Amino acid sequence: MKPQASPLADDFDDPLTTIEGEEEAHEDDLWFLPGPLEEEPDDLPPGPRAEQPDTAVIDDWAKAEAVNAARLARVAGRLGALDDRILRGPEGWRHRLALIEAADLSWFAGDRVSSDRLALWVSMRLSGAQDDTNALARVGWAVRRLTGGPGPMDDLAAFLDRRDPENIEDSAERLEDRAGGWLDVMAAAADLHPIARACMGSHLWNLAGLGQHDNQIEAAVTASRIAGSDGRGAIFAPLAMGGAGGLRASGLPPERLARWLEGMEQACISAMRRLDDIEAWGRWAGTDMAALSGKTPPALKQAFIEWPLVSAPMAEALTGASRTAVQRNLVWMEARGLIREVTGQGRYRVWQATY
Repeated sequence: MKPQASPLADDFDDPLTTIEGEEEAHEDDLWFLPGPLEEEPDDLPPGPRAEQPDTAVIDDWAKAEAVNAARLARVAGRLGALDDRILRGPEGWRHRLALIEAADLSWFAGDRVSSDRLALWVSMRLSGAQDDTNALARVGWAVRRLTGGPGPMDDLAAFLDRRDPENIEDSAERLEDRAGGWLDVMAAAADLHPIARACMGSHLWNLAGLGQHDNQIEAAVTASRIAGSDGRGAIFAPLAMGGAGGLRASGLPPERLARWLEGMEQACISAMRRLDDIEAWGRWAGTDMAALSGKTPPALKQAFIEWPLVSAPMAEALTGASRTAVQRNLVWMEARGLIREVTGQGRYRVWQATY
């Protein structure tokens, strides 16, 4: 038999129904409050985004390194072979390659300093009336830094030979501040291969405010030293000997690194070929000059090994011999076909080894 509801139940409301009704009535009274956020149209402009840290760019270059891993390994092998070759070779090979590299970099940067003018400037500080002494000084700095001196990661200001003036305005940004951000990024990228890290540092140079003097040679030489930082013979990695295409700043990191590796590979091949040539010439000259007496012939041979171009005043300063002894030996070497004169002039003549 179905139980019947008590008549008293109709006299009392359901407690849950009563509470919900009171809440709805209470919300209706709050007419002055805005509605729920999801009901409002999203027509406001986006707010400012938080700036990414400077080190965020490292992830892009790490991915670029992974994409170009095979070619990076091949280029690193060529650079290691060049380093070992210079380490085992005679003194002066590094200096010779540094002169050639600096002269090629000058053409890339627009200074266009020829090898003979650079050799005269570096050896004797001689310049002609048509020479730009500021350009010669910049390229001369490149030769010094490619052959030795402090590394860029040790003391960048000393490496660049740049200091802020004492009377710099308070509003001006100091070199230390500009260099600080770049050095922080380079230090944070320590896990990257030195070649990839050098490429990254070169392309971040202007962004860091370090290229304010429009000196592309500084960025290239700095990157060259970083790429060759693991070496003991070749303390720099050649970049411009095979053409300066790798130094062009365009494209995304994978494209830039691919061009960089291609240019460095060609430069390493060119450097090895030049060492092959001068090594063969040294054996030939040593055999032919063995019959000559005195200290001038071997010193003169060493001068042609170290310098791509040699003038009579240079040879006199480098060998410490008299002008007469130098001239006599140069004439003898030219007659034997060991060297050749490249200017075609009667005065201010310059010779180079004949390969």
